[in-house]
Amino acid sequence: MGLTFDTGALIALERRDVRMRKVLDTALAGRVVITVPAAVVVEWWRARSPRHEAIMAMFAVEPLTEPLARLAGEAIAAVPGATVVDAIVMASAARRGDPVYTSDVGDLVRLRDGCFPTVRVLGTGSGVISPRAR
Repeated sequence: MGLTFDTGALIALERRDVRMRKVLDTALAGRVVITVPAAVVVEWWRARSPRHEAIMAMFAVEPLTEPLARLAGEAIAAVPGATVVDAIVMASAARRGDPVYTSDVGDLVRLRDGCFPTVRVLGTGSGVISPRAR
């Protein structure tokens, strides 16, 4: 199991948020794989910069495959108002058993409750998950 970061987690890192940096540092020290779905990159990336490049170098970017797209599409159908990126993030995390770090807790919890009951949704201010505590 690893971690999945959504757009809000990347924004928090970009803004040098202390809590998200602790999450990141703990994960990297424990050799935990952090996955960022490609759709998150689309939502977050606005220009090439040394900061963006450094942030992206720390993650595995998951491509949008047909099975992942179908799972996310089913979630959108089941949870009215769910966005494409949120559904992809939750479907991605569910397939690996990852918790998700997000600044959009409410929307991801609705998707969890509607389709992905095993996914832990953690706010970007939730603090550190110890590699041993997962």
